[in-house]
Amino acid sequence: MPSSSPTAFSFTVALRDEQATRRLAADIANLIEPGDVITLLGDLGVGKSAFARAFIRHLAGDDNAEVPSPTFTLMQSYDLPRFALVHADLYRLSGPDELTELGFDDEAGQTVMLIEWPERARGHLPDDRINVALMLDASQGDTFRHCKVTGLGKLAARVERIDAIRRFLDTHGFAEATRTRMQGDASSRMYERLTRDSESFILMNSPRRPDGPPVEGGKPYSAIAHLAEDVTPFIAMARALSDEGLSAPKIVAADRAAGLLILEDLGLETVVEGEPPAPIAERYGIATDLLAALHRKPKPNDLPLEPGVSHRVPRFDLAAMLIEVSLLIDWYLPHAGVEPDAKLRAAYRALWTDALKPALEAPPTWVLRDYHSPNLIWLPNRDGIKRIGLLDFQDAVMGPAAYDVASLLQDARVDVPEDLEVQLLVRYLRGREGEDGFVRDAFVHLYALMAAQRASKILGIFARLNKRDGKPQYLRHLPRVWTYLQRALAHPALAPLAEWYGVHIPPPPGFQTGTP
Repeated sequence: MPSSSPTAFSFTVALRDEQATRRLAADIANLIEPGDVITLLGDLGVGKSAFARAFIRHLAGDDNAEVPSPTFTLMQSYDLPRFALVHADLYRLSGPDELTELGFDDEAGQTVMLIEWPERARGHLPDDRINVALMLDASQGDTFRHCKVTGLGKLAARVERIDAIRRFLDTHGFAEATRTRMQGDASSRMYERLTRDSESFILMNSPRRPDGPPVEGGKPYSAIAHLAEDVTPFIAMARALSDEGLSAPKIVAADRAAGLLILEDLGLETVVEGEPPAPIAERYGIATDLLAALHRKPKPNDLPLEPGVSHRVPRFDLAAMLIEVSLLIDWYLPHAGVEPDAKLRAAYRALWTDALKPALEAPPTWVLRDYHSPNLIWLPNRDGIKRIGLLDFQDAVMGPAAYDVASLLQDARVDVPEDLEVQLLVRYLRGREGEDGFVRDAFVHLYALMAAQRASKILGIFARLNKRDGKPQYLRHLPRVWTYLQRALAHPALAPLAEWYGVHIPPPPGFQTGTP
């Protein structure tokens, strides 16, 4: 197997009872990813099978799930909600060669391997793995054990993160909370629901974003696009939005350096319903009213965080807008079977540079940037626009108000019928009537422009998630986003863009006219 860095990180836990074992198993299981290997070390009777049982039951979401010992079968497979898992007990293995006959090596890749007696699999274990070593301590009682968890190679950082989260939860009184991993978004952040004394909270696990490779002017994409590098912008925006009377989650505990937050749990009720999900018109209307209210008065770009510390909301400048639309050229076009050349790239950039002038000249306000159905929670027990709970605003910038309106009314993950889009846009315009300097026609132009800019970016992002990140599920949204793009490009002010797109940008593979 290929060698990796010899990096290692360890922490030790005292397992006084079954509850402590279940907690450690859950702590590790919540940060496991497909392809990981966990080895269980220790003598007979030390509790390896008990740990394995707790680990598998947590991943299955069933405390009573049957977890038979693989002592005689050697390998037991599980199809769990997040991934497939193989539990192997190699105690009866006659020799490493027998592993090949069992198909042990074939289980690698997207399967999690949980291995007891890994000593019998020498030569078949990856350098990157997590060792869980158990040892009885009779001086502390018949069932007391010490457990040393070690991350090797690439998994050293993961184990260090597991330890950091355990310490954070312990410090803030959540040591005994039940932890349930939640479905994540397209980012590297992870979320868990914490349940303590029948009350629930959200753990936001957002380690500092590492710089990617330079893509332009020696800067990585994240720096050019002004994406949050840590949790500081989230904390600052959460407080600022709350000060505006909006329903951002309250921050219960925070460790800015570690990138860990415990947040108010706003619940599970959303602004869509059905399968596939469709907009609930009333709730989309309230979400539209929220934006109109938010945009009625100027917003500061310097947000206080703590004494002597503030967060400056970055400007959504030309470089950021251009690097976003460039994703269409870099990722969507190759997905659609077109390899762009330098001439095409230059023409595309020139068109957008000219088209974006009105957006750069518009009065700037807070642009939450991902104001759409996955990040909007319905709070029926609150009043007015407070019924919309807000999530995922750490990448907020100062830019044109039309961006968030387009984000909502052309929801990339939900079909918003064109007639509903128009009704809601009119509702927004009426909500801002009478403001000094607000011109309806100019705003509609900006709306179409920002909708086209955002759709171009998202087509590229979804193609990138498929190609680079192995997440093909996002491809199903391409026809919808393409349809939104055509609606936006139909605005007369965008005629030069529409003409160029019509010649050079093909629809998604398999797209048919009329496809939502």
